[in-house]
Amino acid sequence: MPHLLHLDSSADLTNSRTRAVGESFVAAWLAADPQNTVSHRDLHRDPPPHLADAALHWPAGSRPEGSTAPPAEAETLQRTLIHELLAADVLLVGAPLYNYSMPSTLKAWIDHIHVPGVTAPSGSDTQPMLGRPAVIVTARGGAYDAGTPTADWDHAVPALQLILGTALGMPTTVITTSLTLAGEVAALAEQLERSNEELLLAHDEARSAGSRLGGMTRLE
Repeated sequence: MPHLLHLDSSADLTNSRTRAVGESFVAAWLAADPQNTVSHRDLHRDPPPHLADAALHWPAGSRPEGSTAPPAEAETLQRTLIHELLAADVLLVGAPLYNYSMPSTLKAWIDHIHVPGVTAPSGSDTQPMLGRPAVIVTARGGAYDAGTPTADWDHAVPALQLILGTALGMPTTVITTSLTLAGEVAALAEQLERSNEELLLAHDEARSAGSRLGGMTRLE
């Protein structure tokens, strides 16, 4: 039975668009097949710590000479997070744009699961998540349209596409809703209609992706 790992990282527990759009994906995923399952990890409510030791960037047998031994509980947490990822057929990531990057809790999760030789290549073809889809749901307070001065200011989605898509080999789909602050910031008020339209479209895209991926057979 296909299994979904759903990550939330928004600090907003009531009005978050990434949380709401993610819920639309999950509802469609579960409706697509009664055997589908979901694991949810809320990185804001239960934040992973920063890496306890630089040695955790590498598997135990490949750590640089002279590396210190990481705390046992830190290695246990890393194994748990990696196991959760490897058990998933599809990954859903809620990734709001915070200060032009991803929330620190999501970055900490990335630091734990991106391990060359375990989840990513390191002198080999190691990519256990190869071919398994990743869906990134992102919300941005402003607009970052191509050809505008702010076009390259989003440093969250490109980093996630690099880690999940290139390093881990996961085909990535990005669902975006912009101008989330149009209802609060006077300078963006004239774009409130676009903000609302993008939110509706994001929900539609999430439901479509959830239904499509929820109907797939388990990857082996």
